[in-house]
Amino acid sequence: MSKPSVTVEKICLLAGKIMLASGAETYRVEDTMDRIARCYGVENPQSYATLTGLHFSLDYTSSSYFLRITKRATDLHKIDEVNQLSREIVAHQMPLSTAYDKLKALEKNVPTFSLSFQVLAAALVSGCFSLMFGGIWLDFLPACLAGGIGYLTMILFDKMIEIRFLAEFFGASFVGLIALSCFSFGFGGSLEMIIIGAVMPLVPGLPITNAIRDLMAGHLVSGVSKGIESLLTAVAIGAGIAIVYGFFPV
Repeated sequence: MSKPSVTVEKICLLAGKIMLASGAETYRVEDTMDRIARCYGVENPQSYATLTGLHFSLDYTSSSYFLRITKRATDLHKIDEVNQLSREIVAHQMPLSTAYDKLKALEKNVPTFSLSFQVLAAALVSGCFSLMFGGIWLDFLPACLAGGIGYLTMILFDKMIEIRFLAEFFGASFVGLIALSCFSFGFGGSLEMIIIGAVMPLVPGLPITNAIRDLMAGHLVSGVSKGIESLLTAVAIGAGIAIVYGFFPV
């Protein structure tokens, strides 16, 4: 069977897909797709990115191609790699097949950090945030424990049910449960500081930032969509903590 031909549309859509699925701003995705297309001789590339899909055409009246994005994460390394590759394409007129192969390899590249390392990092971040927000050293270890277990719970539920908001809800619930248990046994100085620090790894900091940047760049649809997604995440986190407080009042 002959290998399918590599076209400019495929390369642009693949680059946009990797960036959008990795948490890039929509204006950055569109700019990268347009730059790559112009490098290969397209005079009027038309790219349009939303939170859940990509549209691309080679000219104003030519056929339009659509690619749906079903799952998104935060991977700044992949965004940087695609940006760097786009610069190489523009600078060296890279052959279409070479650019496509590099993008496919980048798409298949898995995160370099293991799950245990991510949980450990989330635990340490939780303890540090607890101190930064006014907690004392007695709050550090409980916040680390609650933050690490909450983050692990979110990751596991996300793989099982594939509904991000529910995963964040259960993660926050475990944060509240562990924090409340530690505080009840005298392990920690302030329950509020423990919980505040422990939920920080779950907070959608990058989507909130990207929503504001997209709105400032004039991408109103994507900006509002990302803002609503971030709001739903915040509600899920708050509801998870509130449920624990409701069942186990302090």
